[in-house]
Amino acid sequence: MANLFKPKFFSLLKKGFTKKQVSQDMLSGVVVGIVALPLAIAFAVASGVSPEKGLITAVIAGFLISLLGGSRVQIGGPTGAFIVIIYAIVEQYGINGLMISTVMAGIILIAFGLLRLGNLLKFFPHPLIVGFTSGIALVIFSTQIKDAFGLPIEKVPSEFTEKWSLYFSHLSEFNPTALIITLVTIFITIYFKKITQKIPGSFVAIVLITLAVQLFDIPVSTIETFFGEIPNKFSLEWPAIEWSELSLYLAPALTIALLGGIESLLSAVVSDGMIGGNHRSNTELIAQGIANMVTPFFGGIPATGAIARTATNVKNGGRTPISGMMHAVTLLVIMLFVGKWAKLIPMSVLAGILIVVAYNMSEWRSFLTILKGSVFDIIVLLTTFLLTVLVDLTIAIEIGVVLSALLFMKRMADSGTKGLFSVDSDVINEYTEIPKEIGVYEISGPFFFGSAKHYGELIRETGFKSKILIIRMRHVPFIDATGVHNFRGTLCLLLGAHIKIYLSGVNPEVRKELVKGNIAQMVGPEHIFDSFDDAVKAAKANLVEEPHVTSHRECE
Repeated sequence: MANLFKPKFFSLLKKGFTKKQVSQDMLSGVVVGIVALPLAIAFAVASGVSPEKGLITAVIAGFLISLLGGSRVQIGGPTGAFIVIIYAIVEQYGINGLMISTVMAGIILIAFGLLRLGNLLKFFPHPLIVGFTSGIALVIFSTQIKDAFGLPIEKVPSEFTEKWSLYFSHLSEFNPTALIITLVTIFITIYFKKITQKIPGSFVAIVLITLAVQLFDIPVSTIETFFGEIPNKFSLEWPAIEWSELSLYLAPALTIALLGGIESLLSAVVSDGMIGGNHRSNTELIAQGIANMVTPFFGGIPATGAIARTATNVKNGGRTPISGMMHAVTLLVIMLFVGKWAKLIPMSVLAGILIVVAYNMSEWRSFLTILKGSVFDIIVLLTTFLLTVLVDLTIAIEIGVVLSALLFMKRMADSGTKGLFSVDSDVINEYTEIPKEIGVYEISGPFFFGSAKHYGELIRETGFKSKILIIRMRHVPFIDATGVHNFRGTLCLLLGAHIKIYLSGVNPEVRKELVKGNIAQMVGPEHIFDSFDDAVKAAKANLVEEPHVTSHRECE
């Protein structure tokens, strides 16, 4: 456990912090806290929960992730990726169901860390990640059209096509003032960084436009219109748990855990590249799990590492977890003393901020690049993207992972098939002169269930044309149970037809499996060679000998 859970903060604390670094980290934390303020509110509102829940999450989860995490500079809190999931869970199960799902997700994340799955989550294929990230971006954008245009719609349906159908039917009723505010917000958010990068454009947009709306009494919807007063205090909450219904929350909890784990580790990897560091992935997962287990009891929502805020932290000089903890403290102070005025923020301002977030999340350049690549990658990308947008993120991730695995196996099987060749190949003739009575077949790639049947058919086809068959296995990294079973059946047929079998280039791991599967005994240990040349010499020498006859017992 000690090796699995080693928070960076305590490791750095033993070495000691310099006064200069602490000052830099605290200043960076304040800046990141200001950056996180509008995002925390916007993500909560877009998720269908009250704005203070976003602030509570950024404060509590943000502090715990920095204190206990495996990254020096990770900033934790609510993120745009969770909007779709949270909205769906709240709509189906209510706030109580969201609390239970988040706590369960925290437990799953801790289990991931304890099982050392930190590195495994990094192997999710890039097209899958881009597919559901781009899908989430489009869904976030579509959820903001109502507030961006000030449409008089009470209830927006969750289904993508129904949502847009409703928008178009009410488009003639849009509020020009709301649309102007949205466009001005987008403009300030994007271009204010040309003036200074110390203060985020989204924060400036909120302050300036909220003041203008109040001073000139501009008729637009505000946070107060939908949520009333915003509490500026914490309260302990306990979900009503029906133990018999816990299985209902397993799918959403797993989605939260997978998405949270992937996003936090991606953020940690990106920040490692920026500071030349090396995060501890399993510690990071455990910290994310603890944060998600604790935060819901104070009214928070799911949290993970936030790539944009983490990058902002690094660019402002943050180099230790102190900056992440200071970001949480800054938000706490704002929530306690200024939060009551957050109710005055126009909804169209939040819509403008989230439209920019959706654009930044969309990864459209990566999307287009993948579309120009392999057909397998395109299938994974489009399937995950369309399922995320039109069906459900949970299903998108589940099917995306399964589809990626199946297509990977298909590619491995195809690459192995392409590596098969027989005696008349020019490549073989480079080695030595081989009599026509000797057939040669090479297996290139893993001998697993995805390729075992095809391998067996091709080996039989070549074997029945020869008196002796040499099977080259130098490029076989492993063989699974299906491979052993099919290989044994194929060799039994060939041995029963009095065809001698020689194996060459068998690595120790594969040889071990062949011994366990009785294949080494069937072929004869003396017919297994390390080099192809030795196998050819032995085959030539044995051409005139009586064929090896296998017994029925050997082929059972």
